Amino acid sequence: MDPVLQPGDIFLTRGRGFVSRAIRFFSRHIGESRTRVNHVGLVVRGGTVESAVVVEALRTVERHTLGDEYGHATDEIAVYRPTRLTPAQIQRIVSAADGYVGRSYGYGKIVLHALDWLLQGAYVFRRLGQMDDYPICSWLVAHAYATVGVHFGVDEGAATPDDIWDHVSSHAGEFVRVRALARLASPPARAAA
Repeated sequence: MDPVLQPGDIFLTRGRGFVSRAIRFFSRHIGESRTRVNHVGLVVRGGTVESAVVVEALRTVERHTLGDEYGHATDEIAVYRPTRLTPAQIQRIVSAADGYVGRSYGYGKIVLHALDWLLQGAYVFRRLGQMDDYPICSWLVAHAYATVGVHFGVDEGAATPDDIWDHVSSHAGEFVRVRALARLASPPARAAA
């Protein structure tokens, strides 16, 4: 049975499509362990895994239930919860994420991430090409958390889903895993032959 999610929880996904695999490939640097996730979002209203309301950067920054977007998808989802933040800090994170709802996705930032990948992850092109009005998934979560001084081991403008995964999964004192990486729904049953 899945746990109840809370505002401020971070969900991370691992997709199976070409774009998801490309994001994981271009998020990995020489000597780094295999990238596990390619997308990240933020829970803004608690509930079950299916009914919790989230904010995430897709084609635009959207607010919807986790089940609406991933209930029938093959993507795997993990959830991590901050353990040291006050209710007021959580509210600031949620408000910051909600403030981006409706904005267009930052496709140009993906190009800048790829250019920095060529430099083995150096934070050069992303720093020069500040496009704060056009968020991508990791930028949205990193900037929301930065409002309370949490920085996933990198500058929020440089954060990737992999950086966020590496930080939350290796800082047990700051984050606790509330859901392991797995699909939301079971695959549909096969019809009997």
